[in-house]
Amino acid sequence: MERRVLVAFLLSFLVIYGYQFYFAHPTPKPAPVSATSPGGASGAGTASGQPGAVTASADATPAEPASTPLVGDSTERDIRVETPHVSAVFTNRGARLKSWTLKGYRDRFDKPLELVAKELAATEPLPFTLKTDDARVTRVVNSALYTVGGAPDGGEISSPATITFNYRDDSGISATKEFVLDPASFLVTVRVTLKENDRTLNPAIQWGPGLGDNDSQTGRSAVLPGGLSAVAGTVSRPTAKSIGAAMTAEDTFDYVGIEDHYFLSIALKPGRAKALYTAFTEPIPSDAEQPPRQFVSYELQMPQPEAPITYFVGPKNFDTLAAVDPALTKTINYGMFAVIIVPLLRTLNWIHDYIGNYGWSIVALTALLRIILFPLNHMSVASTRKMQEIQPEAKAIQERYSKLKTTDPARQKMNQELMALYRERGVNPAGGCIPGLLPLPILMAFYYMLNYSIELRGTPFIGWIHDLSQPDKFYLLPILVGVSQFTMQWMMPAPPGVDPAQQKMMMVMPLVMMFLFITMPAGAMLYYFVNNILGIGQQMLTNKLIGPPNIRTARPAAERRVKRVGSGKTEDASREN
Repeated sequence: MERRVLVAFLLSFLVIYGYQFYFAHPTPKPAPVSATSPGGASGAGTASGQPGAVTASADATPAEPASTPLVGDSTERDIRVETPHVSAVFTNRGARLKSWTLKGYRDRFDKPLELVAKELAATEPLPFTLKTDDARVTRVVNSALYTVGGAPDGGEISSPATITFNYRDDSGISATKEFVLDPASFLVTVRVTLKENDRTLNPAIQWGPGLGDNDSQTGRSAVLPGGLSAVAGTVSRPTAKSIGAAMTAEDTFDYVGIEDHYFLSIALKPGRAKALYTAFTEPIPSDAEQPPRQFVSYELQMPQPEAPITYFVGPKNFDTLAAVDPALTKTINYGMFAVIIVPLLRTLNWIHDYIGNYGWSIVALTALLRIILFPLNHMSVASTRKMQEIQPEAKAIQERYSKLKTTDPARQKMNQELMALYRERGVNPAGGCIPGLLPLPILMAFYYMLNYSIELRGTPFIGWIHDLSQPDKFYLLPILVGVSQFTMQWMMPAPPGVDPAQQKMMMVMPLVMMFLFITMPAGAMLYYFVNNILGIGQQMLTNKLIGPPNIRTARPAAERRVKRVGSGKTEDASREN
């Protein structure tokens, strides 16, 4: 009986399989249909974690019927607001920002600088896009046509202007966005009210890929777009590489946003908030001249709905940031040299007010610093020269004790003899080091100031130097710096005790530095070149003042005397041995 049942099951399986194979053809699945909201806004995002299109397949639940607007506009239009510093363009589709151009800054095509990546608007969210946990609500509020109230009639605004966008439909979704623009600075405050029926929602506010300052990615020494935040005065700068596909941070922020070399977009004093960073590289054709650009997006969600958020979207100008909040000056990455850089920068700007050209202002400030530091440099060279003159005598003393171990108490007599020699010749062993080290922090601060200060951006000097913030395209300044550095190194007296092979290596260093300087901004190279030229002149003056070296020969052992400790008498060094 069991055998017949098994045979019946086997035959049934063969019949069904054969029918499916020869007669029944499987119905192919329909391809997924992609529906992208205007401006690339989405609620769920793409699979990569970047804000992008919302994808709905045919297998999914059929799309909900379109809601009917009760409060909204019938046509899409732009709203332009002009302030003394900014030209802003909003769109009533989604009540978002389409353009934020800075009037006082130009791009490489001599047009007002754009900080919104408009070329990515088709696939990425525009600034002030909203994102909720409900994909339908997100899609509606970012694609709806809002009514507009309070828009300026034209011309520049002289007092804070408030623009209000409203939308409501029969599905229960209602949204209000209120923007307040400050004409005195680069500030815009946004307040969002979003409801679904009687429930108040708390959406995240997105700032799309930034920054749109393409010029900041052209120099090899440029700071590429990355995250920027501060908590209790401590600044954090996650790079695009460390951010990866996404990075979330939740804290009580002093400010949070994104930056590049000279500009930033940050939310000021949001308090306790949740920030989400995403980073990506722009896909461009393989035959493009410029390398692919990096972008970083960020979104911010407040713990309480309807909380206003003030954004600063503008330049890293020290005085501009200080006027908004002194703590914002830390967004300029001056590092440990900030205490020196600030007075240097103010002095440079003061000189520029009289000269009118930042290149010549750098020359004048470099000359002023060289004059101030000349006494220290003179003392350092003079002390090194004295050490060089007594080097044969000091070396003779060291050779007499060279066979003794370092732990031998008798080696203390060598130190006593050396100190007696220094006192007799009036030489301070540290005199050549300390005066020479003191100017180094100022020189380093000067470099950081020229590399990170926006004042040099787009400013010409003379001839072929059209932008002091960019490298010298003909490499002339790096070559001049290398030649002048070699000349100054050759004129400097050799430090005592330096091996001849080491001296030759030191002469090669200017050549190595010359190749490293190729990617440095022209403003920094101008400073180094002028500093070296003035240093050569000061070295010639110092050599003339101190005269040629008077090399002393070692005295016979019987003539070397050392004072006994605790007495004013002297004793032959030979007797002590």
